[in-house]
Amino acid sequence: MKPRFLSLLAGAAALLTIPAGVSAHRMWFLPSGTVFSGTDSWVTVDAAVSNDLFFFDHQPGRLENVKVWQPDGTPGQLQNGATGRYRSVFDVKLDKPGTWKIGSEMSGVIGSFKVNGEEKRVGGRRGPPQPGAPAPLTVADIPANATDVKLTETISRNEIFVTAGEPTTTVLKTTGRGLELAPITHPDELVAGEAAKFRFLVDGKPAAGLKVTAIPGGKRYRDAEGGMDVTTDAQGVATITWPSAGMYWLNATLTDAKSSQPRVTERRLAYTTTVEVLTP
Repeated sequence: MKPRFLSLLAGAAALLTIPAGVSAHRMWFLPSGTVFSGTDSWVTVDAAVSNDLFFFDHQPGRLENVKVWQPDGTPGQLQNGATGRYRSVFDVKLDKPGTWKIGSEMSGVIGSFKVNGEEKRVGGRRGPPQPGAPAPLTVADIPANATDVKLTETISRNEIFVTAGEPTTTVLKTTGRGLELAPITHPDELVAGEAAKFRFLVDGKPAAGLKVTAIPGGKRYRDAEGGMDVTTDAQGVATITWPSAGMYWLNATLTDAKSSQPRVTERRLAYTTTVEVLTP
């Protein structure tokens, strides 16, 4: 893996350890809107990591791993990408009718081991790679005589959905790997005061008992976070009734021991999306 990607992975893994309901750095995409008419519209998307949701106060999101899916599921195009001090921004031309998906997935293995009492790290560290620094170690670099091997697989998804015209569902299909959203209520048909149902899956199966956190933007102008925690039922369904219109950050995390990677004993999964709730 490339050094920059490994540094992003390490940062994402660190974020997985932070409870969503407390003040902490959060990764997010913020679209200029989620519902558009016709096929001659553009959506502008901000990408950042911040303390207060949807404010630029920490560091920009990186665009190297961002992908676009057209309504038929084929790759789309990210245009006019730029990265500044606190945020990145890019455009997507919505030239086909239906629901588009925009987002990123990061996965890999991080951890440590010892050889003759000396600790060595696997995976990248946060921050840009230093000139002349050796390439980060991988699982394949761990010798047979290593001790105290502690490895964690991380899989995190961060994605948004925008619709031109009538909503469609092709890009809502899941892969059966990691923690995923399989919405029952379309994510671009959310209305304040109405209940929405989102099914969460782990490796394609219902994620029962999963805590899902929804936090409205604008914390900078409130005394309280204003977040809501709901728990999925036996079918992995979370039901959320939106108290007001606006943009919401939706997040769920899960830790288990079901990694398929060699010598890995822990797996950390995360799913994040930003949704827009409209007025009735």
